[in-house]
This record gives sequence, structure tokens and C-alpha cells, in this order.
Amino acid sequence: MLMSQNTMNPTATENDPRWAAILARSVEADRTFYYSVRTTGVYCRPSCAARRARPENVRFHETREDAERAGFRPCKRCKPDQPSLAERHAARVTEACRLIESSPTVPTLEELAAQAGVSTFHFHRLFKAVTGLTPKAYAAAHRGERVRRELGRTSTVTAAIYQSGYSSNGRFYDESADMLGMTPTDYRAGGANAEIRFAIGECSLGSILVARSERGVCAIMLGDDPDGLARELQDRFPRAELIGGDAGFEQVVAKVVGLVEAPGLGLDLPLDVRGTVFQQRVWRALREVPAGRTVSYTELARRIGSPKSVRAVARACAMNNLAVAIPCHRVVRQDGALSGYHWGVERKRELLRREALA
Repeated sequence: MLMSQNTMNPTATENDPRWAAILARSVEADRTFYYSVRTTGVYCRPSCAARRARPENVRFHETREDAERAGFRPCKRCKPDQPSLAERHAARVTEACRLIESSPTVPTLEELAAQAGVSTFHFHRLFKAVTGLTPKAYAAAHRGERVRRELGRTSTVTAAIYQSGYSSNGRFYDESADMLGMTPTDYRAGGANAEIRFAIGECSLGSILVARSERGVCAIMLGDDPDGLARELQDRFPRAELIGGDAGFEQVVAKVVGLVEAPGLGLDLPLDVRGTVFQQRVWRALREVPAGRTVSYTELARRIGSPKSVRAVARACAMNNLAVAIPCHRVVRQDGALSGYHWGVERKRELLRREALA
């Protein structure tokens, strides 16, 4: 007879946070633990849609191997010994991303859907759900990344355009302003002629630097040394024209300071988010984590459809230039412990504390 450590103690099960995940049939909790049911002899994913078990019959397991060693067999409904539906979807989208990134020209939606083995309508919805972008927007973002890379190493702008997969100069220049935030010549010159307004103030977490380009807020930095923050901004935009903020810009700074003081309120300012396609996928997923909640690097990697890219996800978090607005402070280790934070672990702890109290 299969027995459980909490067979006779339903209260212990009901007080365990994993029970709440089972009641919610949480897809997010899948792969973080499994549960078995004494009366049926099977083990399931937290998201299993089978009839809910009585808490006194439930036992939790860290891995499916643990459940099987305890004598339980996989549920035939949720199939916990096989990749989940979300993981299968992520795998399809990952393959599509690889096709987009490796093709000299942008694949059509029909070609991508055919490779995934689904209809164009279903593939379009699936791709956006996993990456946060439509296939067309993802392809444009990747091509923009190639353009920026080529502009940094080719002898002419024209060479960079054609080596990035554009068939004509006209097509590129139609998109270049949105892609680069400036002309390609200025981009090659390290941001020359670009204007970035900035101001440094004080908040309860120390000094804060806020910078804004023509497209939106492009940097929010926290630290103890105002001069160090200014040097860091200059290093990021070595040839841009940095302009001290006027009275009007101080209102922008005040809104950002308000976000730091109450991070759960959000920021109603446009952002100029600059990064690789992968980084932007990570940052977009971060902005979907609610205030007062945390997510592990592993879970974040799964959410963007790249479950094996945990280290790359951590690097993307470290490269975030927009403190609090892109809430990388909400990422913790798998065991819930706080990990490194570009602006200091103590600031991270304080931001999480404020969100928990909101």
C-alpha cells in the first residue's frame, strides 16, 4: 500500500504553498515539483486537469524520479514523464527563431508555420505568446541586431546594409530611425550628433541618474557616487551630446524617483530599450512579472522559450540599463535566495520589501 508522510495530516498539505499551485492548476509550477495521489497510485504535474485529490491523499515530490521510486506511475492525462504542452510549444518557436536567424532573407509566415507543423493562424498566436513578438517583429529585431553588428565592423554603411540581408538601401533607410534611434552614420560614430538629456538626483536608495533620448528614457541607474553614474552614462554613449536636464526634465526625474519609492505603481513614460533580440525577450518577460512576485532565472528562461539558456538570461538581467522600470530585481535564485544585482543586493532586497508591503 502506498503511503505518504502527510496521509493523515491534510492541514500540513493545505498549508504548503505547493497545494495552492495545485488548486490553481498552475502551469508556471510545472517542473518545479510533482504530486502523487495515494488512492489512485499516480503522480501528476501541478497543472493537471484531473479531478482534484483530497489533501490527505496527496504527497509532494521534488522530481518525477522521486515519485516513481515511491511506487507511483505517471498520470495518463497530464503525462508528467513527457515534455509539457508549453515546452513543446517553446521548442517549436525556438526552431522557428533559429530559422529566422540563419536565413539570408526573412522566411514567410507560411514557411515558418509549415516547419512547425501547424496552421499560420495558430503559429502566429503561438510565436507571440512565447516570445512577446510577432514573427515579423522578431525578424525585424534580429535584422536590426545584425545591422548594428555590421555597422561596427564594415568599412561602409552600404556594406553593412547588404551584409545584414537588405536587398536595397531604400528599404533599410525606411526602417533605420526606428531600428537604431539615429542615422546609421551617427551610430557608427558612437552616437555622434545624438542628444541625450540627463539629470542626477537623490532618492531613498542613494543617487539616481535618469537619461532620455528622443525615443524615451534610455537609462535609469542607481549608485552611491553621482560622478560615477555620470561617467557610466558617458561610457555607454561615448560620442553623444549629453545635455543637463532643464526644469521640464526634472518632472521626468520625479516620476522615476516615484517609481523607485513605490515600484508597484509602474512608470507611464516611454522607454528607449536597446539590446539584442534575446535581451529584449528577457526584458519583456521581466516587465510581465507582477510587483510583489519573484521569478527564478530558470523559470524566466522557460517563459521566453529557451529553457537551456539560464546563464544567458542572467547575463541579460545584468545588462539591463533601466533599473526598476525593467524589474530585474524580481529575479531570484531557484531556492528563492537573492542573487547579484547590478545596483547592489541591498537595494534589491529593499525594492522587494517595498513591493511586498504594497
